[in-house]
Amino acid sequence: MQFIDTEISPLGMGCWPIGGAMYSGDQSLGYTGADDSVSIRTIHAALDGGITLFDTAAAYGAGHSERLLARALKDRPDALIATKIGHGIDEASKQITFGEFKPDMVAAALEGCLSRLERDRVDLLLLHVNEMPISEAEAVFDELDQLKDAGKLRAYGWSTDHSERASALSSRQNFKAVEYAMNVFFDAPRMQKVTRDEGLLSLIRSPLAMGLLSGKYDANTVMPSDDIRASREVWMEYYQNGSANPAFLKTLDAIRDLLTSDGRTLVQGALGWLWGQSETNIPVPGARTEDQIQGIAGSLDFGALPVAVMEEIETLIERDELEPDRPR
Repeated sequence: MQFIDTEISPLGMGCWPIGGAMYSGDQSLGYTGADDSVSIRTIHAALDGGITLFDTAAAYGAGHSERLLARALKDRPDALIATKIGHGIDEASKQITFGEFKPDMVAAALEGCLSRLERDRVDLLLLHVNEMPISEAEAVFDELDQLKDAGKLRAYGWSTDHSERASALSSRQNFKAVEYAMNVFFDAPRMQKVTRDEGLLSLIRSPLAMGLLSGKYDANTVMPSDDIRASREVWMEYYQNGSANPAFLKTLDAIRDLLTSDGRTLVQGALGWLWGQSETNIPVPGARTEDQIQGIAGSLDFGALPVAVMEEIETLIERDELEPDRPR
């Protein structure tokens, strides 16, 4: 698969989990269990497994995820990095703020990313404000066009779950990708159509439903209170009050044998379902250990689920095609 003029693996590594602690006030927005030395080994294991794209954000760990990537990839300038701007960060307090992101903030935000990543240029820069009005986003991307001309980035895109927003910006010359949530529990046909029709790269966020599709969690699981999955964020639907959502567990039980066809693990089947939807989908599952990323990278050996399996899965899942786009 091509990105600009570079061959790219159909699988990336999401770097939210390795960022560690981050907060909005007292609310934790990070994953528990991150260890920097393990994280660096995980990044190296991803490279060894054929993964060439690393998806991060200024907000992940309030800058810490980007700094870890700098350490791990200092001798790998060929590795591709996608990062995101749009939220305020305080590295000392690990606080994330969600105030208005204005065009005059864009250059400084990008320079912060470049400094933490220890790079002169970002491969892909994404706007991290999911529901920014289109007119305001246009002004942000106008700034990014200038920074692209100055050699600070290769391309840009939007991390948004709203297909009409992606469609409105898709004709811009430097707009090359959309990152959005999609997994076997939740299809995204409108966004898939936009990216397909406009020739955009699809970076698939939450491809494993924040770990639920790993099969590690059941009705008795209780997430630590400082884990994002224990939060009461409005968009948090895979977990309820820190426990796996029973409705999704029921669906998983119904499709488990299909996802694990031909010797796949659940993780590999869930990623294979995404590739079965479109060959331009690039899932970016999060990982924080070597074992996790090795299992994820193993999905490259299996590829897409067979058409017959894809069709049978659809007979077992109820989908509401009229459900409006919303953050997930």
